[in-house]
Amino acid sequence: MSDKPPFRVPVGTDANPVLDPDTFQRLLSLGVSEDVEQGIHLFSVGDSDPDMFVVESGRVNIIREATVSSPERVMAQWQAGEFLGELSMLTGQSSLLTALVVESGRVCRISNETFKKLMASDGSLSALLLATFRARRRLLMAAADKTVEILGFEGSGAAMALRTYASRMELPHRWRDVSTEAGRASLDAAGKTESDLPVVVTRGEILVNATPRQLSEAVGLSYRSKTGDHFDLVVVGAGPAGLAAGIYGASEGLATLVLDAIAPGGQAAASSRIENYLGFPSGVSGAEITELGIVQALKFGVRISAPSEVAALVTSPDRTEITLADGESITTRAIVVATGARYRRLPLDRWNDFEGGSIFFAATELEGRTVAGKPVAVVGGANSAGQAAIYLADLGCTVSLIVRGTSITSKMSSYLADRVTAHERIHVHTSSDVTELHGESQLASITVTSSSSGTTTDVPATALFCFVGAVPGTSWLPNVELDASGFLLTDVDLPADAGTVAWTALGRRPLAFETSIPRVFAAGDVRHGSMKRIAAAVGEGASAVASVHRALAPQ
Repeated sequence: MSDKPPFRVPVGTDANPVLDPDTFQRLLSLGVSEDVEQGIHLFSVGDSDPDMFVVESGRVNIIREATVSSPERVMAQWQAGEFLGELSMLTGQSSLLTALVVESGRVCRISNETFKKLMASDGSLSALLLATFRARRRLLMAAADKTVEILGFEGSGAAMALRTYASRMELPHRWRDVSTEAGRASLDAAGKTESDLPVVVTRGEILVNATPRQLSEAVGLSYRSKTGDHFDLVVVGAGPAGLAAGIYGASEGLATLVLDAIAPGGQAAASSRIENYLGFPSGVSGAEITELGIVQALKFGVRISAPSEVAALVTSPDRTEITLADGESITTRAIVVATGARYRRLPLDRWNDFEGGSIFFAATELEGRTVAGKPVAVVGGANSAGQAAIYLADLGCTVSLIVRGTSITSKMSSYLADRVTAHERIHVHTSSDVTELHGESQLASITVTSSSSGTTTDVPATALFCFVGAVPGTSWLPNVELDASGFLLTDVDLPADAGTVAWTALGRRPLAFETSIPRVFAAGDVRHGSMKRIAAAVGEGASAVASVHRALAPQ
């Protein structure tokens, strides 16, 4: 074990609040007290759904167990009057840490089931616990020794996919670039070579040529059926519309599961700063909205699983069966489709060579750290492109904004267009297209061609951020009514003869946000006629759940 002394989280901080006597007794009333001896594990690495513990006497160390490149370390120590717990108690993530009793005493054990009911039913106590768990997760994320190591090359698309997943899921991790001395040492300690990259080291397990799905399985975040599983509502897609549907469904009594093929956040998570979202006059990042939405959903008991890609569904009069890409089967009474739309790729030679390492579809802190101070290109003329351009320029990048249209004001909010044109480090190329990509292992420059004059210009760009239209995520839905662009038709937009037999059997017509398949609803960017704005997506997700209740009500 490391010879560092046990770390005491200061009492009175967000991560270790002072419990008044009434709150302490309230917690004790929820569980069963038991004597514990020195050396006992209250929970261990790999445990799922651990119980919560309140320390009545004695001391408990929270230990990060040894990995191939790091010794065992005491991450925190709790004593009488304090409680154990962290955000993984809500996420369903397998424990990455071990709780070891180092001084015999007495603890109160609050079962995981009781804890989750408390989070949904006791407003004041759940607020205290949520704030504490989020603060502890931030400490864990910032700790020098992380519980998961990701090893790879900085420009690797596969490594970036893992880093993006870990960041979106707020999974404590450490990134090691193997082109550095420290990264090479970690790779050697793991006994792996460059052919194994990217490598993930976690809980003594080493994953080679790792993918986000493998990482999710290793830490317990992938969907696996549990005894007694039953769902009233499954939401497919965890962007703003999907998270809102999950929150409103679970908070109103529906057993709710939210699935996402990649990670929560959707396209909103790609936005570095959103300044026209109600309630955030100073702006808010998509990552912040996603984080708060996830925590709020978990508070009400929503199960969130990612990456979990839906491959197919089969409907029956009262149930729908969902099949995931990995073969898992889920049965539910209703579905909200909130799969949104993914940005289109440009039809350029060598696009696949650069995607993930030099070509990105998001401009967040993760990508920003990679390109800060370097020349970059942003392609697109709507708000996402404008937000990305400003964010990157503020990081010291010289930004070439490539817009196919004749003006950036046609699709971009006026306040944003004004900021883009006024920024000294943003150069706007209207009526232009990217026609060539140049570089060896990483992007070095692009060729920009004017559609009006035909002239070409080579522009330095170490990265390209692409926001050029979207393809709706509807290919997995069978025999459903779509518009000419592939977006889902709902309620009044459905053809009069759509699903006539099914609706006749039900004795009703489609409800608001209901697709041509009974009890399958749509919300957000995937729906025909949606506004393609976060506030609208949130409203649609909540409104779709109102229709779900009507559809599930006894006739």
